[in-house]
Amino acid sequence: MEQIKVYGTKWCPDCHRAKQVFRRLNIQYNWIDIEDDREALEYVRQVNKGCQSVPTIVFPDGAILVEPGNKELEEKLEEIK
Repeated sequence: MEQIKVYGTKWCPDCHRAKQVFRRLNIQYNWIDIEDDREALEYVRQVNKGCQSVPTIVFPDGAILVEPGNKELEEKLEEIK
């Protein structure tokens, strides 16, 4: 199965919170720091109408969550398990 992609930054508290949810549910993901990857930064801006909103989480089914709360993220992760 294709991995979930999590676009974020090292300093983002919401990114750290989302990573904790992934760890707690034991779900693998691919972390992409938009400050280290220019193409990733452009992708995040494109998806978010010019904004650098993080975390931006892309799922194998094509769904995208932007700055999700724990409940929204947990529900999506349970759905794809």
